[in-house]
Amino acid sequence: MSEVGSAVRALRLRAGVTQDRLAERSGVSVRTIRRLENGDLPDHRLGTLTLIAAALGTTAAELGAGDAPGSAAVPAAPDVPAPFRLHGPLPEAVDALAREVRRHWRREEEHRRVRDPFTLPVRWRPLSGALVDQTANILRLAPGEPARELDLDGDLTRVAELYRRIPSGRLVVLGRPGSGKSILAIRLVLDCLETPEADGGRLPVLLDLASWTPTTSLRDWLVRQLADNHPYLARHDATGTSLAALLVDSDALLPVLDGFDELARELRAEALRELNATSTPLVLTSRAPEFAEAVREVGAPLLWAAGVELSALSTDDLAHYLPRTLRHAPAATPAEHPPATGWDSVLAHLADPHSRAGARLAEVLGTPLMTSLARTVYEGPGPDPAELVELAAHLSTVELEERLLAAYVPAVYRPRTPEPAAGHRPTPRASRPAPDAAHAQRWLGYLADHLVRTGRHDLAWWRIGHALPRRSRALVLGAVAAVCVTAATVLVNLLLSPFSPQEFALAPAEVALHGALTGLVGGTGLCAVYAFGDRAAPEPARARLRLPRGRPRLPYGRGRLPYGRSLRPRMHSQRRAPVRRLAALALGGAVLGTGLAAVLPLQLWLFADPLAAAPDPAILARGFLADTLFFTAIFSLSGIGVLGLVSALEVALDTATAATPAGLLADERARVLRLCLLVVPALTLTIALTGRLLADGLDGLLGPLAWSLPAGLAIGTIGGLAGTGAHVLGFTAWGQWVLLVRLWLPLTGRLPWDTAAFLDDAHRRGVLRRHGALYQFRHLRLRDHLARDHRERREDQGSRQRR
Repeated sequence: MSEVGSAVRALRLRAGVTQDRLAERSGVSVRTIRRLENGDLPDHRLGTLTLIAAALGTTAAELGAGDAPGSAAVPAAPDVPAPFRLHGPLPEAVDALAREVRRHWRREEEHRRVRDPFTLPVRWRPLSGALVDQTANILRLAPGEPARELDLDGDLTRVAELYRRIPSGRLVVLGRPGSGKSILAIRLVLDCLETPEADGGRLPVLLDLASWTPTTSLRDWLVRQLADNHPYLARHDATGTSLAALLVDSDALLPVLDGFDELARELRAEALRELNATSTPLVLTSRAPEFAEAVREVGAPLLWAAGVELSALSTDDLAHYLPRTLRHAPAATPAEHPPATGWDSVLAHLADPHSRAGARLAEVLGTPLMTSLARTVYEGPGPDPAELVELAAHLSTVELEERLLAAYVPAVYRPRTPEPAAGHRPTPRASRPAPDAAHAQRWLGYLADHLVRTGRHDLAWWRIGHALPRRSRALVLGAVAAVCVTAATVLVNLLLSPFSPQEFALAPAEVALHGALTGLVGGTGLCAVYAFGDRAAPEPARARLRLPRGRPRLPYGRGRLPYGRSLRPRMHSQRRAPVRRLAALALGGAVLGTGLAAVLPLQLWLFADPLAAAPDPAILARGFLADTLFFTAIFSLSGIGVLGLVSALEVALDTATAATPAGLLADERARVLRLCLLVVPALTLTIALTGRLLADGLDGLLGPLAWSLPAGLAIGTIGGLAGTGAHVLGFTAWGQWVLLVRLWLPLTGRLPWDTAAFLDDAHRRGVLRRHGALYQFRHLRLRDHLARDHRERREDQGSRQRR
């Protein structure tokens, strides 16, 4: 047991507190306190000892912390925020978040094959000049204190050590496209998670900065990202503050912000100003030109931040790495002679200083992105890597990179026939045939073109249907709504025909005509509402319907933690505009009311006697106006009432896992099914009762109104079935997914029938990466190449059709 550990143990026993109680008071994990007292934590940090000492009512100096790492070399800086003491549910939330972050990014490393066969030796050089702050500011030195040299050397295997040498806790990582910035960010997160006590107790979280609009503060954006990616952090306490907000406000997180250069050009300077307005320790990655442009516009770099720029891979790095990526074994050779591989010709030209092809190959393969693409293209049976020398002899570096990008997807979807393991029974989804390269190229190109046209980097399943033009979506939804209304009308009339009086019974042809006219009205109404409504795609509600009951016991982590009064579920991502929704309901009610007021006289005239004389136009106009007002009021009030009921019964999802595309889709499907079971009977009864009350109240004011309860129930049943179906398909994320992504886009050949399985398979193959519930292409250059290739194919096909 060390002297510091003995002092901590003695003071804790004298205070009469347990290790768990001390962890609650200090915010330091129980595991760290136990290791410190047992002498298993030789590299204890000054920040950790300061928190423990404050909880025990003493100082770090009295614990003998003078020789703790960072105590002398890193002077205390009062203006650098330290983690606030965590209490209540926050320590458990941090532990759960750490597990999710570690599991997610380890899996992402495996999909990107970062460690196969070994980690590429990504190196960097320290930045100087106008792109970084002064050394005294980075070291957080007191006035008059002499400066010292800041050691920023290292490679990817020691990236956490690099960060811990920076007293300010702020680091900027610059590099050319594909130089390994994102891989470095992932490795930093995983390395920091291995020894959290060495980083002052902060939990690193990797976030994609492309989704940030600087008009939103960094703090609010961090809270939103945490709650979206980890729904259990969206729960609020009695004061209305979410767990995500509590974690951010407690400085318990280390934001690792990837992709500053992916922000829009006009937003980068404002984003840098917003970052400079905070003192939060953070890590920022960017391309060098974009960051330098923002620095020039702002007139200052990222305050307190040290900077490094990633270097290109050397010829020796490639000579060690590329031969070991071949998976087909070469011919047996003596141990003293290395086996011959297909990369020998490439490596020979790389080592030749007079080879023009070697110089181009060195520039192209100098980035980990292009090296990994080349490795994927040439690692299996197929093309010989030696063809790269021939290509480099007559192609420029840009053209050679485009060749590798073009060959990547066919190589990833190269047919494979793996032998199943003994006793292994494949799942139904896993046993499906894999898509061929041509189809995968076309489908990925369509998705990439959708992202480029919308200016997005994230591929969300609920926004894929919006790749269609708005007019096309409105027509498809209107047609489907017309079918729903027609089917509901015909079904209800056929079911009620045995119970109708003989004089009111309709023939099958009349029922079909009645259903078609009503369906036309309903489809037109939905088409109008959708065409003039909100242009944004409906997002998953991340909520469920539940009847009110006592205080909930919310699941958390692996068990169930009763928060009692401290936490209660509240909607977080269900940010709907009530005025806009009410306006949409009023518009839909007006269109339906006007359509039914026009269709009913036409139906009566056709069913009674088409050859009879038309009634007086003045009478028709008064009747049309009265029916329009009457039906508009019925449908608008009924829709608003049911909407209020649904909103009152929605509560946040009780989930303690990170959001995933498949999990979010399953949650939304379950919510929509519960919504249907509630809305159909509720809307049926509401229409029937509202019509009866309005008929009794407005009778005489609008003229004679007839609304019997049986007729109202029949109309209500049609409205309940058709309205619920139209609402689900047109205004819920799952409905548009089913209608547009599972039916319409596959019918037109733009996407596969099982798009979810295709996206998951592309993620396993490394084409896509995942951030929470969103997919992204593994690199922007791959996305842009696939989008450009898709547009060229579409233009060629259009020109052939015109010819």
